[in-house]
Amino acid sequence: MGCVGCSSSTSNGLPAGCRSNGSCLTGGCNRLNTFDWFTQMDIYDPSGFSLMEVSFKNGARKEFFQGNGAMDVHTGDFVVVDVGNGFDIGQVTLSGELVRMQMKKKHVREDQVIYNVVRKAHNRDLEKLDQARKLEMNALVRARAIARTLGLNMKIGDVEYRGDTRKATFYYTADGRVDFRELVREYAREFRVKIEMRQIGARQESARIGGLGSCGRELCCSTWLTDFKSVTTNAARYQNISINQSKLSGQCGRLKCCLNYELDTYMDALKLFPKNVDVLEAVSGKAHKVKIDIFKKTIYYSIQTTVGRGRIVPIGIERVREIKKMNEQGNLPDDFVIPDLDIADDGKEKDLEFADVTGQIELPNEKRRRKSRRRKSKPRSGRGNRSRSGQKDPAKAQGKSDQGTQGGGRKGSSNRKSRRGRRPKQNDQNQKKTD
Repeated sequence: MGCVGCSSSTSNGLPAGCRSNGSCLTGGCNRLNTFDWFTQMDIYDPSGFSLMEVSFKNGARKEFFQGNGAMDVHTGDFVVVDVGNGFDIGQVTLSGELVRMQMKKKHVREDQVIYNVVRKAHNRDLEKLDQARKLEMNALVRARAIARTLGLNMKIGDVEYRGDTRKATFYYTADGRVDFRELVREYAREFRVKIEMRQIGARQESARIGGLGSCGRELCCSTWLTDFKSVTTNAARYQNISINQSKLSGQCGRLKCCLNYELDTYMDALKLFPKNVDVLEAVSGKAHKVKIDIFKKTIYYSIQTTVGRGRIVPIGIERVREIKKMNEQGNLPDDFVIPDLDIADDGKEKDLEFADVTGQIELPNEKRRRKSRRRKSKPRSGRGNRSRSGQKDPAKAQGKSDQGTQGGGRKGSSNRKSRRGRRPKQNDQNQKKTD
């Protein structure tokens, strides 16, 4: 980190991350920056624009202030500004004529800017700003606990302390209107500062927190994107993207903003494709549209066959128009793909490209063997006593008979027979007693 507003700054106000001594050359520490190319030219403008753009908390919030003409303040300097009922410390991100263009983009008039830049910030001011930033994490954890205790359906996303540590702004997200009057009293009793509650959306919350997206880069909403547009699942359908909610959603829980970046290109390319060509008919059968490849200008169809599985064939848009016109006239072509296209000018067959898995190459049908459901028959007990010649071994047979007669041995067939013989005797005795 290269600015003193980040958490890596030391106690004396100098950054401890990239060692850039108070300014970041890459712009990564201050988000949503606009490159001030006019000040890099070292051209003095005596009739320059007097307003300045100042960012707070590494670009999480930006406002416009009146600059003092006699004060030597340039882009990248930390300044102390007047906010009406106190003072705050921020960094100048734009100055000169570019501020006029930025105000026109954000629809801010010059007469609406009433606060001024007081002076440049010195080391004591930067140390106080560092102390205010260190209070924010503990305040965020405590604020969430109080809101949960009161049973409010809201989420505290971020806390921002003012430079003079006399005011704290709590940014929260909620589905509907929240009555936080009792919550403000608890916050004022807990933190002993002036409390301001500000509701933001899910995209604004992720922009303030920041992070890395699935592409490996920083989030667009926290680096350069300021105009949020609605994103629907139709943007993914037009670009042939599978509708997977977990992959299409960003860290804010909404659909990714980057789905709209290339949507206009796809919409213009789809105008070249014929319409109402979902089903085509030929002598060989029917073909149903599977997908569209705008780069190759082809449409993939699944051709139904009577035997085996259907094959997927790419057909050019001109050939699709030709088949559609023949079907409207009641005629059927012999095949969907013209076989002459696969033959080169010299009479040899063209080499098939393996770029697309679902192209001309199809795997043959494999015959699977059915598993037999018959159970294997268990070997009989007498088979194990036979010798290699096929005759029973008298020694083993004698040993088994001896084990069956012993009380401590295994229960063999002799014991079972003896038990079966005893049962009818007991029944005969019972019958005699009854008689």
